[in-house]
Amino acid sequence: MAKRDFYEILGVSKDASDEEIKKSYRKLAMKYHPDRNPDSKGSEDKFKEVKEAYEMLSDPQKREAYDRYGHAGVDPNMGGAGFGGAGAGGFADAFGDIFGDIFGNARGGRGGPQVYRGADLRYNLEITLEQAAHGFDTTIRVPSWDTCEVCHGSGAKPGTSPTACPTCAGHGQVRMQQGFFSIQQTCPKCHGSGKIIPEPCSTCSGAGRIKRNKTLEVKIPAGIDDGMRIRSSGNGEPGMNGGPPGDLYVEIHIKPHSVFQREGDDLHCEMPISFAKAALGGEIEVPTLNGKVSFTVPEGTQSGKTFRLRSKGIKGVRSGYAGDLFCHVVVETPVKLTERQKEMLREFEALTTEGGAKHSPQTKSWKDKVKEFFE
Repeated sequence: MAKRDFYEILGVSKDASDEEIKKSYRKLAMKYHPDRNPDSKGSEDKFKEVKEAYEMLSDPQKREAYDRYGHAGVDPNMGGAGFGGAGAGGFADAFGDIFGDIFGNARGGRGGPQVYRGADLRYNLEITLEQAAHGFDTTIRVPSWDTCEVCHGSGAKPGTSPTACPTCAGHGQVRMQQGFFSIQQTCPKCHGSGKIIPEPCSTCSGAGRIKRNKTLEVKIPAGIDDGMRIRSSGNGEPGMNGGPPGDLYVEIHIKPHSVFQREGDDLHCEMPISFAKAALGGEIEVPTLNGKVSFTVPEGTQSGKTFRLRSKGIKGVRSGYAGDLFCHVVVETPVKLTERQKEMLREFEALTTEGGAKHSPQTKSWKDKVKEFFE
């Protein structure tokens, strides 16, 4: 059975542009694709017919041969001048603008080397609580890549030059035919660069770049918290084949503090006071990140009592006001007493016992609960 004219199959004229041919093919391929017509044998045959027509007419060499000699010019069994290799067109080629951005960071024009964005880097920076609260400027040293001064970035030994990859002919991509689909992937030999280096530069081992450290200035904002990251755009690893560089992320780690514990924008600290101060009350000084403050402890303060000092915490990077400082009272029991001190305490104990529950309300309450439990 004689083959139909390729232009007739695609429904275009012989002087149709490449864009008109592609547009018609995409429309017909979507219409007759087997996945959309699973029960129609006729649709599968039409899809194959449309695909073949597009593969021939989308390749300038094959189209010219077809225009001059008809089907004989592109028939492999007849040795036609226009036949050779996998078609430049195909399903993946026509629909590449739809699916091209789905697969990762790789970018590249049709038939050109793949372009890759550089990887992001992370730098762990340990700072003090005071630095986190007030903010500061610092410098860090991070690994970087510079162009090799010997080969000037070519990767080739001086006096030589890179050559086009024989596997992909310098395109950086190879095309594989699988059933109805023509799949394009990165060349396994040159890894998408489109070049091979027969004699690599001894200084950079063919990479075209050498690793060095660079110094960067980093501004740590006031109120930053543990685990937060600061982004330094463009200071990650460089891209490949002209791709953009990645970013550097400075991750903050706050050292443990000898006095304060941080919870969000609030601070907590333990405040030891003497037995006498807790019983009699009085003024005490407590530290804050901005100096000392004084406040009065009422008489009869018990261990575990918490005092809240408003706005004496940290103003976070996203907060409109500072957090609070919570002081947790710890009544300290005196140690290493002299005989005189012990004698006075025994006398004091006797006096408070004679006074009954009014001097030790918590002890009275606890004893009542224990008695009730055993009864």
